[in-house]
Amino acid sequence: MSRSYGQYCGLARALDVVGDRWNLLIVRQLLIAPARYRELLDGLPGVATNLLADRLRDLETAGVVERRLADEGNAIVYALTLWGAELREPVDGLIRWSTPLMARGPGGDRFRADWLVLALSALLADKAAARRSSTVGIAVDGRLLQVRVTRSGVDVSPHDGRDLDAVVRADASIVLGLAAGALTLDDTLELVDIEGDEAAVRALFNPQRANVGDSVRR
Repeated sequence: MSRSYGQYCGLARALDVVGDRWNLLIVRQLLIAPARYRELLDGLPGVATNLLADRLRDLETAGVVERRLADEGNAIVYALTLWGAELREPVDGLIRWSTPLMARGPGGDRFRADWLVLALSALLADKAAARRSSTVGIAVDGRLLQVRVTRSGVDVSPHDGRDLDAVVRADASIVLGLAAGALTLDDTLELVDIEGDEAAVRALFNPQRANVGDSVRR
């Protein structure tokens, strides 16, 4: 890399690779899905095209990013290498750590609903295992995501057309607050619209409370 802290320390050497401005946000986009250059540019509002090209070149040289042929056609897409994909764990940790910073809402900051794929995956990862499988849609800013909940964990992705047990419509800040456990559905009933199985939504966002309720009813 062109810049280095010059320290024999794992954190310093990791930051030599991904510590430059925009690098981790490029990783964020590629953790969501491999992307063409134009898709990366669209997903990173505010980045200059020459800077993005420089950062991609640096990450490729470092072995974090690679270029591949798209599944369809002859277009080139950027993707994380196997080593680069191991950044998911520290990125997820930073997302969870950011909860107090997100509480004040977006203000004037840009927002894309696609970013919720990674954020919800990180925030819901430690939820209690589901007693039954369900798929809950999350509708934010006209975009529909799906959260698949099973005994083995939680998977978040854009809606693929499958049937949904419920759909939650709310502002991004409310959805993030619910996923982080900073808010409960009872706190936000006037701010959240639920269509379908409310029990599935409660099991997603407040699993411990839902399980307690189940045991009481039994």
